[in-house]
Amino acid sequence: MTMAKSKVGFNITGKAPSPLGAYSHAVRAGNLLFVAGQGARNPDTGEEEGVTTDQSGKITSYDIEVQTEAVIKNLRVVLEEAGLKMENLVDVSVFLCDMKDFAKYNQVYTKHFSFQDPPARTTVQVAGLPGKNFIEMKATAVYPD
Repeated sequence: MTMAKSKVGFNITGKAPSPLGAYSHAVRAGNLLFVAGQGARNPDTGEEEGVTTDQSGKITSYDIEVQTEAVIKNLRVVLEEAGLKMENLVDVSVFLCDMKDFAKYNQVYTKHFSFQDPPARTTVQVAGLPGKNFIEMKATAVYPD
């Protein structure tokens, strides 16, 4: 197996939320783009969308549909900055904190991925996600020949 001779990292300043650690928004290796997990954080405010907290900052409720829209928006921004579209996605991994949110998240997801030949998708429940996220998506896209 031959590894790609070079890779290029993409950090999108101002249009996507800043990374919370030592990682790139996406990395291109050959004709593939690997997009890091995107949460629902608003790039302008730095706060996760769709979350209600009390005066002490404790989460009192969240709206998975609002969070899903924010995640997809962040994913789209990263793809567009790398010169791709949603239609270039070949695989999406979705992490939910509660599988009871599947139907609502899936309804929002379907609106954005209703094009011909949508990507493969895996959805799993996780014990927790960084920040005030209840959903996260990571993805792989392919550059056209």
